[in-house]
Order: sequence, then C-alpha cells, then structure tokens
Amino acid sequence: MSTPSGRPPSPDGPAGTTGQQSVGDLVKQASEQIAELTRQELRLARAEMTEKGKRAGLGGGLFGAAGIVGFLALAALGATAIIALSLVWPPWCAALVVALLLGALAGLLAVLGKKEFGRAAPPVPEEAMDNVKADVAQIKEGTRR
Repeated sequence: MSTPSGRPPSPDGPAGTTGQQSVGDLVKQASEQIAELTRQELRLARAEMTEKGKRAGLGGGLFGAAGIVGFLALAALGATAIIALSLVWPPWCAALVVALLLGALAGLLAVLGKKEFGRAAPPVPEEAMDNVKADVAQIKEGTRR
C-alpha cells in the first residue's frame, strides 16, 4: 500500500514524519514533566512535615506532662530534704540550703538545655529535599547530552 505521494507508509508514524518530536514539543514535554515533578515533591514535603508536626506535638505534650509530674516529685523531695535538715539546723536554714541547691540545679539544666537547642537540626523535609537535589542533578545531566 502506498501513500498519496506514492511513498510507502513509514512504520514510525504518518506519512512524511520520522516519528521524532520537534524541539518545541520536547521542551513543552520537559516543562510539563518538571512542573508535575515539582508538584509531587511539594506534596511529599507537605506530607512529611505534617507527620513530623504530629509527632512533635505528641512529644511536646508528653514532655509537658513529664515536667509537671517531675516538678511535683522535686517539690516533695525538697520538702523531705528541708524536714530532714531541720532536725540538725533551724528550719529557715534548712529551707535556704535546699532552695540554693535547687536554684543551682535549675541554672545547670538551663545551660545544658540551651546548648542542646543550639545543636538541634532545623525541622526540614529531608527526604523531599534529597529527592529534589537528585532530580535537579538528573535534569542537568540530561541537558548535557
């Protein structure tokens, strides 16, 4: 069978085409794929940050509850220490010593806590960031060919 021009049909596509896309079509297709990839990466980052936010909220609540119970335990321990020391010293002196020791402990814990906050990594969607970096590297490599 032949085409109206007298040539046999090409197995690559309609008569007169070679099955290759034009540069404009390739650029359009690449930009659409990049846009879709960007949307997918943003959805992944949003999902990852939502999950991290939920876990951080639960962890913060549990730490808060632990802090309240720990405070009550420390108050009871402080009262016990004051009562015990008041057997040897006057009660005002026993209370002052315990208050100074607890103040020093609070200062030490504050310094250590500040140090740890400084070392904490910022909350970023690491998996999504890694995927974007890999995608950019692959696109750069593809444009070099």
